[in-house]
Parts: sequence; structure tokens; C-alpha cells
Amino acid sequence: MKKDKDKDLDFTKDFQSLERKIKSEEIISFFSGRYDKNSATLSIFAGAGGQDSQDFATMLLRMYERYCQRKGFGTKILHQSFGEGGGPEGRIGIKSVTLEIEGTFAFGFLKKESGVHRLVRISPFSTKKLRHTSFALVEVLPEIGKEVEDEIEIRPEDLRTDFYRASGPGGQHVNKRETAVRITHLPTGIVVSCQLERLQGKNRERAMKQLYAKLYQLKGEEQQKELSKIKGKAVSASWGNQIRSYVLHPYKLVKDLRTNIETSNVERIFDGYLDEFIEAEIKT
Repeated sequence: MKKDKDKDLDFTKDFQSLERKIKSEEIISFFSGRYDKNSATLSIFAGAGGQDSQDFATMLLRMYERYCQRKGFGTKILHQSFGEGGGPEGRIGIKSVTLEIEGTFAFGFLKKESGVHRLVRISPFSTKKLRHTSFALVEVLPEIGKEVEDEIEIRPEDLRTDFYRASGPGGQHVNKRETAVRITHLPTGIVVSCQLERLQGKNRERAMKQLYAKLYQLKGEEQQKELSKIKGKAVSASWGNQIRSYVLHPYKLVKDLRTNIETSNVERIFDGYLDEFIEAEIKT
């Protein structure tokens, strides 16, 4: 009897393992984009909502870091700008953050997370315990190769480079020297930053990679605008388009407005269990 039970258990484990592999291969079959196989950078920007939106940006950062950890992707924070202090339990939010995500198909899995995310909850920053709505913008870009960089011309005179000290919350300096780099592309107004490395040159190199990716994205958006004149109106993943709501009060619900996938297990979603949402996005 015991041997039979052990065999049944082994069969169940093998079947579940095979099922996971088939499901993984099925998802990968949807990746047909030029850069779907590449690593990515994911940026989060606090929007309307003051301290609440900065706190929401921090929650989203943790959510994506947990998701990437479970997928086996490596993550590094390239740049982080902290918000106001003085919140409950000494909480300090994030104005903006850029996360480098390394791994095969990182961009393919995360590219459709780009857009506006909305949070509704009783504000921990409100002394009157009022319900607040806050927003954060997520932007996902692929790591692009040298061949694409050669397609995009960046003239030295079009760049303004600033060096500054990388600092953490409360003004404590992570690095005493001005090694953090901020590059502004003057013709477009695009700004990229990196403070990860201890050397200016390395930070500048990483910031330039971000700039090339943003300019490539901009070039694609301009082409889409031209096509839309012929083919009709196209949906743009811009600040005005809300893609997902996270409601914590008066009920609990996370709902993706593009796929209609929803769950009441909000805590699990913020802990990085995004597979159901992301897989539905990929298949649309």
C-alpha cells in the first residue's frame, strides 16, 4: 500500500511539473516582439495624491521586486528619488525609481505593465482617516542592443550632464562623492539618471542605455501616430490611461481594466503574485 501511495505521489509531482513546463512554453509562444527576449528597465513615478502616491510607488516597487524574484530575474535599483518623510512608522515614499531587471524574456513578461495604476484606501497619512485615491505611472523599456543604438543619433551638444551625490531617505549620503549622473536630452526633454555605481563613467554608461531605449520608444510612438492617420485611432499607453485598480476600502479588489481579471486577495498581489494578471495581458 505504501509503495502504491508513493508511486501516486511521484506521478502527481511529475504531472504538475510537466503542466508547469507546458504552460510556460505556451506563454513564451506569445512573445513575438523584437525585444521580448531581452532584459528590461522598469520605472515607477508617483502621480497625483501627494504622500499617498509616493507610498503607493513604494508598494509597487516591492511588488515588482517580489515578482521578479519568483521568476528568477535579477534586479538592481539604478536610480531612486525619495519623497516626503513624516509618515506613520517613519514611512518615506518614492517620487521615482528605476529598476534594472535582468533575465530572458523579462521585457516580454513585463512590457504590458506600462500605464497608470490606481490605489484606493484609507490613507495612513490622514489624521481623519479619510479615503484617498492615488496614482502611479509605470514605464517598462527593453534593453536594446548596439545595432539599435547605431540607428539613433545623439549629438553631444544635445546633452546636458549633471553630477550629484546619491542620497538616501533623511539626507544620509550613500556616496560622499558626486558620482550619480543625470542626463537631459535637450531636444526632447527626456531625463535619465543612474546612481548605482561608484564611478561616474559607469553611471553615465547605464544612463545612456536608458536614454537610447527612451528615444527608441519615442521614435516608435511617432511612427504609430503617422500610422494612425491612415489606420484610425490607436490606443496609447500614456498617463491618462488607467490600466489597473487596487482597492483596499470599502472592499478589497484588484482589477485589470483591460482583461477584466480580478481578485479580492490584494495582499497576495502586493506580495508579487502577478502571474494571472500578466499572463492574461500577454494573451490579449
